[in-house]
Amino acid sequence: MQQDPSPMPRGELAVRTLAMPADTNPAGDIFGGWIMSLMDVAGGITAVARVGGRVATVAATDMAFLKPVKVGDVVCCYCDPARTGRTSLTLHVEVWVLRQGQGERIKVTSADITYVALDGQGRPRPIG
Repeated sequence: MQQDPSPMPRGELAVRTLAMPADTNPAGDIFGGWIMSLMDVAGGITAVARVGGRVATVAATDMAFLKPVKVGDVVCCYCDPARTGRTSLTLHVEVWVLRQGQGERIKVTSADITYVALDGQGRPRPIG
């Protein structure tokens, strides 16, 4: 696994939560799907604020799980705009943890997630 040399998260904190036992996989680590869902929630919150309305997730790319997340870790999702198109916004989303809520932040995963801005009928609309 390749570790990102950046010692600090990119972007702004969008979501912070606690990893709980109900979110584990059979190995006892936090289930990757739970982390992916959390990343989409963080990105969605950020995208709605940036485009001024409803969005839908259309793609997630360059996902890389670097380290496991453990029960009791404080999970922090950071979002950084990567690209804005006519109707879409791509965010670079990073997940960092504080082991048992203490110590230095550790980057555990990242992805680029693209959202499309929607109008009242659920059709793509131009961004501002």
